[in-house]
Amino acid sequence: MDLFGHLDELIEPCILEYHGRIVKKMGDGLLVEFGSVIAAVECAMSIQDGMQDRNEKVSDDKRIEFRIGVNLGDVITHEGDVFGDGVNIASRLEGLAEGGGICISDMVYQGVRSNVKAAYEDIGLQQVKNIGDPIHAYLIRTSSNQFVQSAPVRVTLNLPEKPSIAVLPFDNISGDSDQEYFSDGITEDIITELTKISGIFVIARHSVFAFKGQSITLKEIGQTLGVRYVLEGSVRKSGNRLRITAQLIDAIHDHHLWADRFDRDLEDIFAVQEEVARSVATALVVKLKPDEQQRLSKPPTDNIESYDLYRRTRAALWPPTRENAITSRIAYQRIKKIDPFFPGGYAGESMT
Repeated sequence: MDLFGHLDELIEPCILEYHGRIVKKMGDGLLVEFGSVIAAVECAMSIQDGMQDRNEKVSDDKRIEFRIGVNLGDVITHEGDVFGDGVNIASRLEGLAEGGGICISDMVYQGVRSNVKAAYEDIGLQQVKNIGDPIHAYLIRTSSNQFVQSAPVRVTLNLPEKPSIAVLPFDNISGDSDQEYFSDGITEDIITELTKISGIFVIARHSVFAFKGQSITLKEIGQTLGVRYVLEGSVRKSGNRLRITAQLIDAIHDHHLWADRFDRDLEDIFAVQEEVARSVATALVVKLKPDEQQRLSKPPTDNIESYDLYRRTRAALWPPTRENAITSRIAYQRIKKIDPFFPGGYAGESMT
């Protein structure tokens, strides 16, 4: 059977069954989006199992094998098409998959490991073309691609010429698991502040959050991500009071370069994040340029209510179901009304 027969009789009906949308066809490939990461993975598994059955009925020289990559990430929608790193990473994951196989990102794995029964093989961090940071990836073994246990592959990267740093997810020590969104938000914001400093190489959010909850030494993290320095800390939020602790560690030599504790009112959160970024730059002997000084001094908003709602809404998108996407879109629209100059509301709505 030719490619179009497989598309018409198996692949497109399967995508429709799992409520996916074919964004576009590219030669012998498809770009498909789903409202649920679980649906995306189950659809991929169903397609590969179906292709296995079909390939058994034809000679080897006439078999067609597909590779499928599944990613969860931010995308930009324009005139029915989607763009962005979320799409680019999915494409690179497809390249890592075996013939007849499936490769997923760590974000996808975290969302499906307890909900989709399959054999998952951790292949560690993979450096791929045109993606700056390595991707933590997993292979899925279905009945069409039997699982063979192998040790995870760890990639040790060379250190950049300028000071390099990974900001690990700050621990939530508020005594309330519902505050996890807030500590994760602090981590993201500090990463953003540090990226404003051209003299520092900063690892992106999706790479560092792959280590959240894992038992691994700072030295191993540094070797895996290709950085010398690691920033870690904790967040305690109680009412209108905020305590943030942070410490900068040389992961190669295992010694502290800087540490501090900040006890402030919640409304001072942006000033604290700026101070942490400046302190890291000072500890790494990195001089800020005049325009960097200005960018660090400019908070995204002075409305704490809209900021807190923005952080809660980003967390509420997980798991990425259609219902959660609709709820989040409504919340982003509310943010735009109460704080029309805060870009978070507009950016969030465009991605739901």
